[in-house]
Amino acid sequence: MSSPKTIGFVGLGQMGEPMCAFICKGEAPVLCHDRVPGLTPEGGTEKASLAEVVAGADTIFLSLPDGKIVNEVTSEIAALPDVAGKVIIDMSTIGPAAAKEAAATITGVGMTFIDAPVSGGRQGALKASITVIWGGPKAEMDRHQHILDLFSKNTFHVGDEPGQGQAVKLLNNFLSATAMAASSEAVLFGLSHGVEMGKILDVVKVSTGNNTAIADKFPNRILTGTYDAGFFAELLNKDVRLYNEFVQEAGTSNMMGERVAEVWNLVEDTLPPQSDFTRVFEVLKKRGAS
Repeated sequence: MSSPKTIGFVGLGQMGEPMCAFICKGEAPVLCHDRVPGLTPEGGTEKASLAEVVAGADTIFLSLPDGKIVNEVTSEIAALPDVAGKVIIDMSTIGPAAAKEAAATITGVGMTFIDAPVSGGRQGALKASITVIWGGPKAEMDRHQHILDLFSKNTFHVGDEPGQGQAVKLLNNFLSATAMAASSEAVLFGLSHGVEMGKILDVVKVSTGNNTAIADKFPNRILTGTYDAGFFAELLNKDVRLYNEFVQEAGTSNMMGERVAEVWNLVEDTLPPQSDFTRVFEVLKKRGAS
């Protein structure tokens, strides 16, 4: 199979714009569209409508906020003329059910749908170190690998079916949310005994309690007071809610999931909109002091 001659990118938000910027550095022309005009990165061509992007591109990347919007966009794409043979690569985090619904819409008109959520946050997007979790034909991943390599450090084929990428993304974000909340409580316990945060982190980073919160978020975002991991608390809470929803559907154990969901509901209710998720530390610190 030949490489896509022209790329489309729809959704230039917090994660989308930096990923698209790296794709624009490749050989294929990139057609861009977002509901908010003026976000197209250097090297891309801004289009006023979704239809213009789809008409001119062989492969269209989606980076959208939720499953409702993804399904609205895929329905709009499916209604356009001459779309058979094109490929949709959805990098949004929307849950398995929404991915399957979008796939049914797209495949119904002769297109290929790839469930390919990404992990790494805005910082990973800015550094081209995003992880792509590919749920779709391996042959299509191989065909697009040179494009994925422009913005991704790791690409994993986790299965051939839509929804499988979402399942792995949700369990990953649940673990990230758990590590962030649990590490905040653990560090607060250490601080209550007069131990400096830096010393706590030094010990745990080389011990069995190490995790991404301890290794990265605390030393680089919390200890510095910058709280700039680049991912909103309400978005992480959305992922935790989706995880809990589909764990209940699967019938697997969810003792931890229910408790972690309580924490992140509290965080979203407490913080202003678009607060960095690392501010869970501040929320739990104030809660313990009350």
